[in-house]
Amino acid sequence: MVVVGVDVHKRSHTFVAVDAVGRKLGELTVEADRCGHDKAIRWAVTRFGSDLTWGVEDCRTMSMNLEKDLLRAGHKVVRVQARLAAGQRRTARSHGKSDPIDALAVARVVLAEPGLPVASHDEASRTLKLLVDRRDQLVRSRTAAINQLRWHVHLIDPSCDPTRSSLTHAKGQRQLVEFIAAHTGIDARMASDLLADIIRLTSQINTLDGEITPLVQTQAPQLLTLPGCGALTAAKIIGETAGVARFRSEHCFAMHAGAAPIPLWSGRTAGRHRLSKYSNRQLNAALHRIAITQARLEGPGKTYIAKRLTNNNTKPEAIRCLKRRLCRTVYNLLRATS
Repeated sequence: MVVVGVDVHKRSHTFVAVDAVGRKLGELTVEADRCGHDKAIRWAVTRFGSDLTWGVEDCRTMSMNLEKDLLRAGHKVVRVQARLAAGQRRTARSHGKSDPIDALAVARVVLAEPGLPVASHDEASRTLKLLVDRRDQLVRSRTAAINQLRWHVHLIDPSCDPTRSSLTHAKGQRQLVEFIAAHTGIDARMASDLLADIIRLTSQINTLDGEITPLVQTQAPQLLTLPGCGALTAAKIIGETAGVARFRSEHCFAMHAGAAPIPLWSGRTAGRHRLSKYSNRQLNAALHRIAITQARLEGPGKTYIAKRLTNNNTKPEAIRCLKRRLCRTVYNLLRATS
């Protein structure tokens, strides 16, 4: 078997091929376009045969077109997290950093880590991911505008103190429009501009909500039956999973989500574990929201937390255990809909 590691950039990609023991066999740099991708595929197949595994550093948009062309040509593609490649470079006998060195590190990570997620491109999950990411961006912008607006309103009249939640609804926005219209000065002007931004952003967020919910109901309605998992959380899970079939098992999925426990003990602290910080943080956050909700509401989640606490687990440890259970449940629900 030959592994081809790829270091991707906006304008060029560098490929390094290694054998089964990590010995470098050759390298190639091509333009980051369809012609360059075809040239790299011909080079690899001609020199090393068809039994190839391609390891691509997970750079999202920069590696997307390359992955699609490799998959279209019938090749196996796995994704390598940047921190794994960086760790491989640090432990290498030869030091330095260049595109060939980075590609070589990616290839050797593929050899050392057989459980890496396989690349796949599910347009339905990608659509949800882009919609949710755009919504998150709009929510952050609205929150920043609300914080600035409340400060200007305080300077106009300290007795007027609109809550943050009221400014995301039409009634609260209308009341503040009337309040600002009755005042003059630079603070009133700034408040008026910020409120207009908030109204516009709220309209965009509501429009996205109206698109996301039906898509989730179509793609993975079973997720909505999970207590604590609403449409937005389900959309985040679907988008960040990017096709559950690319994971060999629910343990691989848990590793990707950062819900698989890793040992953290020495001496008398034997048996302690924590969750990995090197994972898909967005997917991990979605699972955490479900776990926190289930721990608060009556049901199996709260019962499980109570059981873990009686076994001398701390509250954070119990939440981590619940996240691992939820990860298994989410994986099975996604498999049922795939």
